[in-house]
Order: sequence, then structure tokens, then C-alpha cells
Amino acid sequence: MWIVGLGLVIGLIVGATIGHDLWIIGAAAGALVGWAISSKLNPGGRLPERLAALSSEVKDLGRRLAVLETRLSASTPPSAAPSAPGSSGQVWEPEQAIPSSVPEQVPEEVTPASVSPEWEAPVSEPRPPVEPAYRPPEAAAEPSPVLKWLLGGNTVVRVGVVILFFGVAFLLKYAYEHTHVPLEVRLVGVALGAFVLLVLGWQLRDKRPGYALSLQGAGIAGLYLTIFAAFRLYALLPPLPAFVLLVAVAVFSSALAVLQNSLALAVIGVSGGFLAPVLASTGRGSHVMLFSYYLVLNLGIFAVAWRKAWRVLNLVGFGFTFVIGTLWGVTSYRPEFFASTEPFLVAFFLLYVAVPILYARRESFALRHYVDGTLVFGVPLVAFGLQTGLVRQFEYGAAWSAFALGAFYLMLASALWRRAGENLRLLTESFLALGVGFGTLAIPLAFDGRITSAAWALEGAAIVWVSARQARVLGLAFGLALQFAAGTAFLFDVEKGYGPTPLLNSFYLGCAFVALGGLFCSAYLERRRGESTQSWEPSVAALLLVWGALWWAAGGLHEIHRHLSTDVQVHAALVYLATSAAAFSLLSKSLSWQSARWPAYTIAPIAAVVLLREINDRSHPFANWGWLAWPLAWVEHLWVLRRHEQQDQELHQWLHAVGLWLLAVVACWEFAWQIDRAVEGKRVWPLIAWAVVPAVILALLTASPTRRRWPISQHERSYLLYGAVPLAVFLAAWTIYANFTSDGDPAPLPYVPLLNPLDIAQALVFVIVAYWLMTLRTLGYVEKQGPAPIAHYAAFGGANFIWVNGVLLRTLHHWADVPFQLDAMLRSVLVQAALSLFWSILALAIMVFATRRALRELWLTGAALMGVVVVKLFLVDLSNVGTVERIVSFIGVGVLMLVIGYLSPVPPRFRTEDLK
Repeated sequence: MWIVGLGLVIGLIVGATIGHDLWIIGAAAGALVGWAISSKLNPGGRLPERLAALSSEVKDLGRRLAVLETRLSASTPPSAAPSAPGSSGQVWEPEQAIPSSVPEQVPEEVTPASVSPEWEAPVSEPRPPVEPAYRPPEAAAEPSPVLKWLLGGNTVVRVGVVILFFGVAFLLKYAYEHTHVPLEVRLVGVALGAFVLLVLGWQLRDKRPGYALSLQGAGIAGLYLTIFAAFRLYALLPPLPAFVLLVAVAVFSSALAVLQNSLALAVIGVSGGFLAPVLASTGRGSHVMLFSYYLVLNLGIFAVAWRKAWRVLNLVGFGFTFVIGTLWGVTSYRPEFFASTEPFLVAFFLLYVAVPILYARRESFALRHYVDGTLVFGVPLVAFGLQTGLVRQFEYGAAWSAFALGAFYLMLASALWRRAGENLRLLTESFLALGVGFGTLAIPLAFDGRITSAAWALEGAAIVWVSARQARVLGLAFGLALQFAAGTAFLFDVEKGYGPTPLLNSFYLGCAFVALGGLFCSAYLERRRGESTQSWEPSVAALLLVWGALWWAAGGLHEIHRHLSTDVQVHAALVYLATSAAAFSLLSKSLSWQSARWPAYTIAPIAAVVLLREINDRSHPFANWGWLAWPLAWVEHLWVLRRHEQQDQELHQWLHAVGLWLLAVVACWEFAWQIDRAVEGKRVWPLIAWAVVPAVILALLTASPTRRRWPISQHERSYLLYGAVPLAVFLAAWTIYANFTSDGDPAPLPYVPLLNPLDIAQALVFVIVAYWLMTLRTLGYVEKQGPAPIAHYAAFGGANFIWVNGVLLRTLHHWADVPFQLDAMLRSVLVQAALSLFWSILALAIMVFATRRALRELWLTGAALMGVVVVKLFLVDLSNVGTVERIVSFIGVGVLMLVIGYLSPVPPRFRTEDLK
């Protein structure tokens, strides 16, 4: 109801200020607005007061229960006779009634009539009587505060007070317009009437307290109205006497409120006190005097708060102080007023920080889980807003203010926790949150986005650590959100320069702090996974791991890009990223942070990307410090896999294989480049290098001593199958490419068929691949029967056929001066005759071998080759009219076919064993 009255008074003042005839309308409008606000603020009753009432009722019930137990234990005889079976539902009660605040809940006295006096019961321990469970009546929905005040108690009196107030106002207006009685006499008459009401209310304070308070409230309102009308409406009082009178009425009403424990009178008195300088203002007063007066009023409110838990009074004082102060600051503040204004703001702030502490300590039992959010959070927010306006002319003024405010609340939270502990836990945590919040706010007010992001990242990590230990979900969420806010703040400020010093500049340090904050949160959330009850924490931990790793990588790559020359950037990036990945492996083991192994597995993929990047540079892997970067990355890759040997074994198989492929590519590329540089661009020698290195790697993998050592001993399948198959496929492709494109010139050496470097390398490739296939069959990785072995032998035979034809063509090129070009070879009669005879000899060898081994399928292969020769004779060789080569080819092929028919008849149709 006090809000309605306050709205009425304010509406009255506003209406009178606009025009003399509008003060009644303003009063009515203000009362309606106050009623609306009151309804919104208190839809179901005031929570603190309800909690306090419930607490009092619980205490009273506890006292009653203790008295009942004491009386029953004193009145129970040593040997109590048990009740008969049918009397189990009866209740023992003391003989005398116990006073109670809820008398209707006490059951009536019940006599144990079912106990027979003649029946002797065995001596046993007495059983305490069963007290019926207390069930409070269901609380009905509370009415609106206005209706509660109007209809509760003496409704007639309260309605009469409202009507009387309007009647006096109408009387003053009518007397002013229609009578000739002096205005001073009329105002004195109203004042005397107000005094009469006050005296009458004081006399009835003991007999009819509710009635008396209504009369006193009406009297105080009449005095305020009279003084206001005399000063503002009729100009009968100078400003200073009017102010003194208003203050006197305020002090008088506050005294009446304290003496009679009346919150309503206190609110009226304090409201009048705060409005007094506003009502009596001439616009030429001193702000120092104004704030000094308000400081005295607020000290009075603080004194009342020391003894009374009147939350509404605290809110009224807070509202008037900061609303009027804000209005003055917006309209009248100038920078030269800072020294005379700042102390008052600090004093008001400290007072209204202390008031909710006093209120909470007085109601600590009833309000253990309640905080006066209006004062606890409203005071610092409003005060900081005013402070930023006061220090606007100072550099970093807002930042230092936020820092000081944060430090104050942190110290306050610490002191309050030491003194009150769990009793004021929620209030302490609220102060802690304010301290952290203002400390967080100080950073962006003082620094650019990069330093802000660094500080926020570390602060967020600290909040996550504290909140997780205390199982505070909101604090945990705030700390995690602060991590992402740190990165966002960094990105918004990324274009403000980077600094000349590598690593020790705001850009890299900002990235590092954001990364470290995210990684710390990820590690901590994972380590407490067994203790957490939040289902979202594992997903957030994984996201923060990726977040932190990306920021760490981005910071380092940016430094490499800015401070190193272009030619070494790729290998520097490889070293930085590979070493960082190895560091994640160390963290995974040392911190029991299992998820950190995933970034450690990225060395091979990173190396693959770097290798693709180097292909565009048309250089070689060991150039520009590559001789250090690639071996280091390879060693770190194997070191990481060895440390996590027992984890993710399926993934490890492929990581070992990818590492082998990268080793083969880098070694081939580097060896070929070095050979090419040594022979000054002779084509065949670099080509040989591309076959020799994979063949040697395949031979080492297959060798028995190597297979007995790590990593092949533990990952034999990875290396001999997953890793080696691409090498064998590459060698097969190399065979096709080399025999179709290279003339095999071994300059400076002479060309000798089968004894030149290219053919020797080709033979070495075939021997090693054959040995590898035999090893796979021995180890059981390849089936010994079925289509797979047949496919292997077919591919092996096809590659050999290409090779021996290449040997023939290269020999004709070097010894018969036939150009090693496709069109020249096709037009050459010598080449066509040589191919026909050579293919016939190969067919003869295949068919004779197949006949002796009874291999019908192989014999058919030789026959097919012979058929190709016959077709070639009639389609190609026959066109070479009048040449010796045509004659030789036809005669030679015919003789060879006769020999085949004699030496190699068709094997019979029976099942043969596979080649062994």
C-alpha cells in the first residue's frame, strides 16, 4: 500500500507543478499507477515476509513439540500398560492445553479408555506417544496488496482515510476559490486538523493499533500537503522554512514509525524527507548541501535497518537517492564538481551495500536461499553507471572504477564467508559473482581486444576450475562462455597491428592465452568426468580441445608467416605443428588427459599437407631446413605412436601405414633430386631413383631381422599389407611408365642389354616384389589357393612381359638407331619383325613350360600370345612388301610354331595344383 500512497503524493506534486487545477487529477493518476506497480511487484505476496512468517511458525511448532515430549516423559509411569489391539489409533495427550499460535491445529484431549486397569502387562520400555502429523491448511491465493490493505482490518476506517484526504484537498481548492477567509487561516486550519488526527491516533495506539496507524498516516499526509501548498501553490513560505518544516515532519513520522513498529509510517516519513528538498527547491541550491542532507537520511535508514528488517524502507531510500542523484547528474553535473560529488556517491554505495547484508543477517534462517536482488545487484549497477559519468574526463577512469569495484566485492565476499559461512552462502556467492563480473569488465575498458581476450581466457579458466569444484553449474557455464567470448574479442581487434618482436607480441600472446584457457578447461572437464552430472560437459570438453588446438596452431603459423622468409615457412610450420602435436602427447600422459592424444595423432596428416604444399614449390624436401624438419616430424610421429601403443589400435594401423607412405615419397623425391643434380639432368638416373627407394623400403620391411623389431613387430599387418601394397602398386606403375617412356640411356656408361642401370633396377624390383608376395603367403595375409594367387601371377607376368619388350625396343634403339618414339617404332620393319619373332619365342617358352608342368591355363596363355603373333603377321608384317624383314618374320614364326607343335602339345583337361 505504501507504493499507492507514494504514487498519490508524487502525482499530486506533478499535477500541481503543471497547473493549480490539475493537482487532484495528478493525485488520482499517481495512486492508480502506484496500485499497478504494487500489483506487479507483489503478485502473490511479499516473499521475504512470507518466509519469515513460515520460519516463525516452524519455530513455534518446534517449541510445542519439545514441551509435549517433556510433559509426556514426566507423566509416563515406569511400567506402561500397552493398549489393546483395537486402540492403536488413539493418541496420548497432556492434561493441560499448550498455548499455540495455531490453536485450531491442536487435537482434543483423548483418554486411553481401552486400557483395562485389571490387566497386568509385563514390564517393558515405555513407548512415546504418537503425535499426529501437522498438516498446515492449504494456503488460498492471496489477494492484491491494495485489496489486502483495504479489506483487511478496519475497512471502514481505511476507506474513510482515503475519502477524507480527497475531501480536504477539495476543501482547500473550494476555499481558495469561493471564500474570503484568509489563505493563511485556511492552511492553519488544515494543519490543526492534521495534528488532531495525529494526537488521536497516538492516544489509540494501544487500544486500536490498526485504527491508530491509519489516523496518524492521514495526519502526516495532511501536514505534507499543507506545507507543500503553502510553499509551492500559494508562495506563503520561503524555501528554507518550508524545507525545515518538511524535514521536521519526516523525522517526526520516522520516530512514530520506529516507536510503533510501523513500516507504513516509516515509508511515509522517509518519502517525505527525500521529497522535501525537491519540493522546496528554487534551482539555486548547492549539490553538496543536497547530498549531505540525503546522506543524513540514508544514515537514518541504515540505523533503522540495524534494528528492523524492513526491506521496503530500504528500497524506498535506494530509489529516491539514486533517482534524484541521477536526475541531478544528467541536468547539472560538470567536471569541476567531481571532487565534491565522488565522496557522496561512494558513501551512498557503501550504505546500500551494507543494508542488504544487515537484512540478510537478521533473516538468515528464513532467507537462507533468498537474496534481495534489487539492492544486491541494483546498487553496483546503478552506482557504476553514475561513476562512469563522473570519471568520463579521466583516461582509464571507467577501467579503474570497474577494477576497484570488482576488488571490493571479492574482498567483501571473502570477509562475509569467513564470518557467516553457510548461513549467507547465496549472498556471498552473489558478491563473488559481482566481483568477478566487474573485474572482467575492467579488462576491455583498459586494453584492446587482444589483451582483453587473453585476460578473459585465463579468467574463464579460473572460473571453470572454481565452479566445477563447487558444483556450480551457472559459474561453470559462465566460465566456458568466457572462453568463446575471449576468442570473439580477439577477432574483433585483430587488425590493430602485431608488434615487431617474434612471440613476445600481443597477437601471439593473445592467441596463446585463448588457446591455453580453452585447453585448461577441456582438460579439467575431462578429468572430472566421473564426478559431473551434466550430460553436456563431454561435448563441450571436446569442443574446447579443438578450439584451443586451433588457436595454438593459428598463433604459431601467423608468427612464422610474419617473421620468417618465404622459403623456410613451410618447414618451420611442419616443425612447429609436429612438435606441438608431440607436446599434446606429453600432456595426455602427464595430466591423465586422454583426449589430448587426438591432436597428437595429427602429425602424419599435417606432414601430408606440407608435402602437397611443397609439390607446388618445385623444389625438394630437404631444401630450406627440410633436412631437419622431415626427420624430426618422422621421429615425433613414431614417438607418439609408441607412447599410445595400447590405445586406438585400429587407428594406429593406418597411422603407421600413412607414415610409411610419407617416408617413401620424401625419400624418393629427395634421392631422385640429388641423383638428377649429380648427373646434370640425365633422365634415366632420377627415374631409377624413384624405383630403387620404394624397392629397398619393401625389402627392409620383408626382411626377417627387421620384422622382429618395433614398430613392424607390433604392427606387421600395417607395414607389410596396408603400407606395402601402395608401394608395390607404385612399382608396377613405375614399370609401365619407365618401359614406355625411357630409352634407358645410362650416359656416361655404354648401353648393354639387361646389364644397364634401368634393367638392373627393374630386375631388382621384380625380385623384391616376388619375395614380398611369398612372405605375404607365408604369413597368411594372401590365400595360397583361389583367384587371388592367380591374379598376382597374372599381374607379375604382365609386368615382366612389358619389361622384356622394353629391353628389346631399347636395344633396337641403341644398336639399330631406331628412334625411341611410338610412331617411329610402328613404322620400323625391323621392329615389327623383331617383335613377331620375340613374341613367338616367348610363346614357345611358355607353352613348353606349361606342358611339362601340365598347366593347361598357362599353355592357353602362350597359345593366345602365338595367336596374336599370327594376327600381327597378316595385319602388320604382310604390308611390308619386298622386305627381308617380312620374309624373316614369316619363316621364323612358322618354324617356331612347328617346334611348338612338336614339343608342347595341349595339356589334358584335368585339375592341376597351383604353382609352388
